[in-house]
Amino acid sequence: MQQSRPLYTPQQRDGEWHRITTAPFDRDIELAVLDYNGTHAVVFPCRRILGGWMSADTKEKLIGLQPTHWREWRAS
Repeated sequence: MQQSRPLYTPQQRDGEWHRITTAPFDRDIELAVLDYNGTHAVVFPCRRILGGWMSADTKEKLIGLQPTHWREWRAS
């Protein structure tokens, strides 16, 4: 099981989280999702597409993903 990172800190070293409604279409971003275990950051870069989201690496559409926040993707 992957470790989750805490979210919703006003300013973070890794960048500020933004409401999902403001997510751009033209670049790789990091997404935050809520599930029964809490809030987690998606561990791969994503891109917003018409009607949803896709993996920036594989170009596959992400089915059922309902992110709440986004921030700039920063490769580790």
